[in-house]
Amino acid sequence: MKIGIVGLPNVGKSTLFNAITKAGAESANYPFCTIEPNIGMVCVPDKRIDVLSKMYDTDKTTYATIEFVDIAGLVKGASKGEGLGNKFLSHIRETDAIAHVVRCFEDEQIVHVDGKIDPISDIETISLELVFADIETITKRMDRVGKMTKSGDKKAIAEMELLRRIKEHLDNGNPVRTMELTDDEREIIKDAFFLTDKKVIYVANVSEEQISSIDTDPYVQKVRDYAKAEGAEVIALCAKLEEELSELDDEDKEMLMQDYGIDESGLDKLIKASYSLLGLISFLTAGKQECRAWTIKKGTKAPQAAGKIHSDFERGFIKAEVVSYDDLIKYGSMNATKEKGLVRLEGKEYVVKDGDIIVFRFNV
Repeated sequence: MKIGIVGLPNVGKSTLFNAITKAGAESANYPFCTIEPNIGMVCVPDKRIDVLSKMYDTDKTTYATIEFVDIAGLVKGASKGEGLGNKFLSHIRETDAIAHVVRCFEDEQIVHVDGKIDPISDIETISLELVFADIETITKRMDRVGKMTKSGDKKAIAEMELLRRIKEHLDNGNPVRTMELTDDEREIIKDAFFLTDKKVIYVANVSEEQISSIDTDPYVQKVRDYAKAEGAEVIALCAKLEEELSELDDEDKEMLMQDYGIDESGLDKLIKASYSLLGLISFLTAGKQECRAWTIKKGTKAPQAAGKIHSDFERGFIKAEVVSYDDLIKYGSMNATKEKGLVRLEGKEYVVKDGDIIVFRFNV
């Protein structure tokens, strides 16, 4: 699963990426510093795994991971080839969701491509370029489907009606993700890979001086109001500070966070929010050999979850022995939860829940 980090040039994308992955992606004060996307895997913070690892004195601890892609800055006209144009758009197309970094800080030393700080204008610049790209995509598809409707193909006729609705929505400057579409309609258009159908988290990037008033900052509030209108989430953080925090050991990191009055880093919030945005949850396995979080989609049933560990587990699935994380922690051991009748045997139709601790029974 990939989250693409996008935004105008010089809004702090690469600085944020450095902090997320500690990969040392180049960050500089000029447009298009990033050309080819930087890619990095990052662990999803999960205190449950930390607690289980101590409980079992485990030999190995493995967290869920998510992939972040630092994509080059986009400018007005990208859909027509301006800046890095089509290369930028193709890189977005390959991601599953978008973290849209928005500049919410003043700094005369860091140039802004439009010469002014205006978070909503910045958001709309990128949003419109993605809309224009989708209009081009849907126009080509309508040409192809239109030829099929001439033969009376009922599926093609139904698809054309759907495409007309989507194009009208796009023509009004609205992203596809804000449309109310049925599951069947989404199935029809899933292979179109509309850029504006991707889910978005807005990342309001502030200066260190703004951190103390981040909840009332007028720039951040503008982003929140904009995001609320389309049901999107906003994570406000200081990318520069997050990069500093990422270079410290746990003790020094904790001290610096206390100095700024932060109880959780903005990055941890962003990573967890991104994981959730993709509709992902974690089930857990725990023991002396390894404590691990396994990534699955919400709604996954027990046999398919077992298949994440090994294909044999799914093929020979018998039962899943399940206890909730909260119950295990409350009573202190698997034996204690069994005595309380809190360990359940679940079958093939069981839908795995976030935080389930599972032992799979199988036979091949």
